[in-house]
Amino acid sequence: MECLKVLPAALVIAAAALACMPVEAQTDPDHPAPYPSHVRNADQRPMPFPPGSETPESASPQETRPLEFLLADRMSQQDRDLAAKTESAIGERAGVAGLEFNPGKWSYQQVVCSALPDHLFIEFTRNNGIGDVSVFSASIPRGDLGQVRVIPIQRRGYSLFSPAPVNAMTVSAFNHIRAEEHPVKAPAWLATGLCYAALAGAHPQIGPPEETAVQKLPAAPTGKLMIPLNGGAVISFKDVSAVPRPMQWTMTFDGKGKLLKATHSAAQRSRKKAVQRKAAEVQGKSVQSTDPDAKATLIK
Repeated sequence: MECLKVLPAALVIAAAALACMPVEAQTDPDHPAPYPSHVRNADQRPMPFPPGSETPESASPQETRPLEFLLADRMSQQDRDLAAKTESAIGERAGVAGLEFNPGKWSYQQVVCSALPDHLFIEFTRNNGIGDVSVFSASIPRGDLGQVRVIPIQRRGYSLFSPAPVNAMTVSAFNHIRAEEHPVKAPAWLATGLCYAALAGAHPQIGPPEETAVQKLPAAPTGKLMIPLNGGAVISFKDVSAVPRPMQWTMTFDGKGKLLKATHSAAQRSRKKAVQRKAAEVQGKSVQSTDPDAKATLIK
């Protein structure tokens, strides 16, 4: 009788322990346990630039030209009117940066960026000779939302505050510009990176492939998109047009598409060189080949 009294109590304790077991530890073949939580989080990591968004099949005609520079006489009349309308606001903000903006002494060109179509971008330059060049970019919203912004690049040959490509003010302005956009879909990642570089004073180019007299080498990579495990994105590309040597750009974004930091440094030189192959020298007796106009060499 003692055993019969103890047995029900043991069953109650075992049942209670089984009920407290985590779901992952239960093995019911009809109801398999869900994937671990860390796998679910990885699958749902925030990606501001989904991979594969710039494949040739999905690229629009505008996206095939992610960045263009247009001289003033090539700009549309609508864009010229918008630039003239905001001239005073541009001058005011340029003056705050100590750029002494005077429309009569500055030339300008339009920066056409497919990733940010709701803005008009103008690059202003005043060239007073070697060592005395001033440059800044201006961002003008095409709609009623947003404000005119100025990104200082150079003042009389010197960088303002810190180089524009890595300047916190450039990063902040770029984030404000992107926040004023109203994209229907996620913008192309490479076009976004090129646009940032252009607003920071570069005229980036990512091709064409190098050529030698012996053979054609593979084209330089057009860019690279990396998606960290915790989300976000890292965009990198090499600007082959930079002088005196190509420059490497890297931009780090968080999961919501906010630019966190940008780096700009000299790109490493490729160690691979085309090797010119000399014709092998062989000795032998010339014999008639299958082609009556040619000779073959019989090796002995």
